Amino acid sequence: MSRANLNDLQAFVVITREGSFTRAAAQLGVSQSALSHTMRALETRLGVRLLTRTTRSVSPTEAGQRLYQSMAPRFDEIELELAAVSEFRDTPAGNVRISASEHAANNILWPKLLKVLPDYPDIKIEITVDYALSDIVAQRYDAGVRLGDQVAKDMIAVPIGPSLRIAVVGSPEYFKQRPIPKEPRDLAAHNCINLRLPTHGSLMQWDFEKDGHELKARVEGQWTFNSSVPILRAAVAGCGLGFLPEDMVARELADGSLVRVLEDWCQPFAGYHLYYPNRREHSSAFGVVVDALRYKH
Repeated sequence: MSRANLNDLQAFVVITREGSFTRAAAQLGVSQSALSHTMRALETRLGVRLLTRTTRSVSPTEAGQRLYQSMAPRFDEIELELAAVSEFRDTPAGNVRISASEHAANNILWPKLLKVLPDYPDIKIEITVDYALSDIVAQRYDAGVRLGDQVAKDMIAVPIGPSLRIAVVGSPEYFKQRPIPKEPRDLAAHNCINLRLPTHGSLMQWDFEKDGHELKARVEGQWTFNSSVPILRAAVAGCGLGFLPEDMVARELADGSLVRVLEDWCQPFAGYHLYYPNRREHSSAFGVVVDALRYKH
C-alpha cells in the first residue's frame, strides 16, 4: 500500500474519532477543504461511502464503522511502538495529553509541572479543561484528573493533591442586604451563583454534610457560569453566594473581600487523582509527568 493511502486512512480515523472535519483538520495540520478532498478520493478508490456528513456532525456509515474499528487500533499500536522506540533516547521525550477540571489544571497541574518541565525540553504537555468527565480512552488522552471517588475501578489512580473542602462565600456588601445563612435550607432566601455542567446541561448541586447527615441543595440565583473563575469574580462583586474550592478563595478570605458561611456544613472530601488505563504501555515522558504530579504527604 502506498504512503498516500496510509495517510488517507489515518485522516479517516481522525475524522471519525473527532466527529468533525474542523477538529480533525486542526489536529492533522491541514485545511478542511483538503481533508474533504482526501475523503472523497478515498471513498472513490474504495467504491463505498465511509462518512455521513450533516451541517453539525460527521458520523461513519456501516462500512465506515467497520473500517474504523479495524484501522484505529492498528494506528494506536504504531504510535505506541514509536513511543517505545523513543525510550532509547538519552532524555525523555514525547507528548502527554491530560484532561482536567479548571481548578485542578490551575491549582495542581500548572504549578507542579512548571517546576519540572524546564528540565525536559523534549516533553510537550497538552492540558484540556473539561468538566464533562470525558472517556479518556475514547478521546485519546494519556491521563485524566478526577476526584478520588470518581475514578473508575479499572484505572490506575495516583493521588496528586491533598483532600479538599468547599467554601460558601459572599462579599461583605452582599451580606449588608441579606442575613447570614445558618444552615443549607436558608440558601433558598439567597442569590446563589450556579455552575452549569456540560453533562446533560445540568446545574451543579451544592453538597453538604454535618454530623454524618448529607444534604444536597439545588440553589437558584441571577447568575450562572460554566467555569469557576467567573463565579469567584461575581461573588467578590457582590452578585451572590459562590460555592468554590477552599484554596481558590483563600486570598479573598484573608483580605476580607469575601466572607465564609456554613463552614461547619462543608466537610473534607477525597482530593484529585491522576488516572490512566492499566493496560497501556506508557513512555518515559509520561513517567516524568506522573512523578512530578504525585502527591507526597
